Amino acid sequence: MKREFSLGLWHGGDIRPEPYEEIITGVIQDVHRPIYLIRKNNTIHVALDGSVELDSVVAMSSPAGSKGRYPLIALVPPLPPDSLGDPYFKAEIGLRYAYVVGAMANGITSVKMVEAAARAGMVGFFGAAGLDVASIEQAIGQLKQCLGSLPYGFNLIHSPGDPDLEFATVRLYIENSINLISASAFMDLTPALVYYRIKGIRRNADGTIFCPNRVIGKISREEVARKFFSPPPAKIVNWLQEKGLISPAEAALSAHMPVADMLTAEADSGGHTDNRPALSLLPTITALRNQLAAKFAYSKPLCVGLGGGIATPEAVVAAFSMGAAYVLTGSIHQSCVESGTSDAVRTLLAQAGQADVAMAPAADMFEMGVKVQVLKRGTMFPLRAGKLYDLYSRHATYESIHAKDRVMLERDYFRRSFDDEWRQTRSFFQRRDPSHIEKAESDPRHKMALVFRSYLGQSSNWANTGEPSRQMDYQIWCGPSIGAFNAWVKDTFLESPDNRKTDIVAKNLLLGAATLTRSQQLMQQGIRLPGGACQYTPKPLDEIDKMLQGYGKHDSS
Repeated sequence: MKREFSLGLWHGGDIRPEPYEEIITGVIQDVHRPIYLIRKNNTIHVALDGSVELDSVVAMSSPAGSKGRYPLIALVPPLPPDSLGDPYFKAEIGLRYAYVVGAMANGITSVKMVEAAARAGMVGFFGAAGLDVASIEQAIGQLKQCLGSLPYGFNLIHSPGDPDLEFATVRLYIENSINLISASAFMDLTPALVYYRIKGIRRNADGTIFCPNRVIGKISREEVARKFFSPPPAKIVNWLQEKGLISPAEAALSAHMPVADMLTAEADSGGHTDNRPALSLLPTITALRNQLAAKFAYSKPLCVGLGGGIATPEAVVAAFSMGAAYVLTGSIHQSCVESGTSDAVRTLLAQAGQADVAMAPAADMFEMGVKVQVLKRGTMFPLRAGKLYDLYSRHATYESIHAKDRVMLERDYFRRSFDDEWRQTRSFFQRRDPSHIEKAESDPRHKMALVFRSYLGQSSNWANTGEPSRQMDYQIWCGPSIGAFNAWVKDTFLESPDNRKTDIVAKNLLLGAATLTRSQQLMQQGIRLPGGACQYTPKPLDEIDKMLQGYGKHDSS
C-alpha cells in the first residue's frame, strides 16, 4: 500500500487515529464522516477528524510527525445517501433521496407503497395502468387524504387500443390536480398526453413560463426520447385548440417547453420492455438530452434517470456514476409487503433467480405483437401466452384452429367453452369499450383476439388476488433484477418477503451505494481494501436511521 507521494498534511484532531486494517471497513460505512488516511510510524492509520493542508510539495518536504502533522495519502469526503443523484431533480420534486418507486400496473404499486415512499423522502407512482377510472379516482382520494403536500404521482400508460380511456384518465388527473405523472409504454405522443402537459400553462409575473403538470417519461428508444424532450407537435396542439381543450395562449406557450422535462431511461425491466442494456442506453439518452437542451434553449434543465436492473447497491453506484439524476425501481418492490399483489406472488418472487424470467405477449397490445417480461418460475403463463399468440398469428377464426388445440384451450386456459368465454369477454367490453364488440361481430379474428386477451388480462388479476386454482396461469411482471436482489439479500433478514418493506429496501440500496462509492474513492487513490470493505450487507431500518441520525431532515408528518 506504499505510495510515492502525499496529497498534503494532516493536523491532529480530537479522535485518535487508528491502524488502517482494524477499522477501515467500519468507517467506510459511517458515511457522514470524512476519512483521512495518514502515514504514521511508517504504517497507514485512519483519522476521522482534524484538518488538512492540500499541498503535496509541502508534504514531501516535511518530516512525518513534525509539529503533529502527518502525510495525507488519501481523503474521502462524507457521502450520505441523500447526496446521491441530481440536486435539481430532488428539489423540483421535493425529495430527500433521488429514488423513484416505479408504477407497476393494476395497483401493484399501491396506495400503501406510494405512501411509504413519500414518507421515506422518495416518490412513488401509483400503478394506474389496467384499472378503470373509478378505481384510479379512489386511489387519488386516498393519497390526497394521507399524504397532503408530500410528493406522489400517478401512471399514465399508452393505450393504443383504448384512446378514450387514456383521455378519461388524463381528464381525471387534471380535474383532481394530479400534477406529476409517469408516462410509460408510449411509442409516440398522443393527444391525451400532450393535453395533460399543456393544460394550465401560463406566464408568471416575471415573464417565466409556469407549467403545472409535470411529465416523467419512461422510454427505451432514442426516437421516442427525442419526441418527449422536444416541444409538442404543432399538429396535436392545433387539434387540441380546435376542439376547445386548450386556449390560444396555452397553445402558443407550448412551443417553448418540452413534453417531458424528465425521462427515465428504461433498461431491461419487468412488463413492457425492449430489454435494453443500461450501460449503452443511459449514455445515449443523456447525450440526446444535452443536444436537445442546447437546440431548444429551455429555461430549465432536463433530467435523465435510470430504471431497469436497479436491484443491488452496485447497480445504484453504476447508475449514479454514469450521471443518472435518479434511480427507479420496480420488480424488487413488487416483493415488498405494501405491494398490491398476493402473498403467493411475493413468495414466488423471493425465490426467483436472474434466469427465471421470459417474454410473453402483452394483453393491451396483443394484436401488435408487443411483449412484456414476466416471471416463468412457478407458472406456465409465458408458455401458454405464447401459444395463444401463435394460434392467433396462424388462424383467421377460432373455428379454424385444430380440434386438439381447441380442446386444450377450453380445458386448460378458459376452463369453459369458447362461446361461454366470449360471453364473459363481451360483457367486459360492453362496459369498457363497446366498439370492440361491433368489430368482433363482423371480424371473427378480432373476436378470437378479444377472447385470448381476456385470458391474458385475467392472468394478472389471478396473480394479484392469489387465486390458488390458477397459480399455473399467474402473470407476474418482473425483470432479471429480482434475481440479483435475491442473491444480494440471501441469508439476511431481507431474504424473507415478510421483512421486505419499501423504505427498508430503498434505504439499504442507497446506503449501500454510498458505502461502495466511498470504497471506490479509496481504491481510485491507490488504496488496497480488505474484501469486507467492498461489500454491503442489508441492515434493519432502525440501524440505518441511527447511522444517519442528525444528518439531514425530512418532514414525514
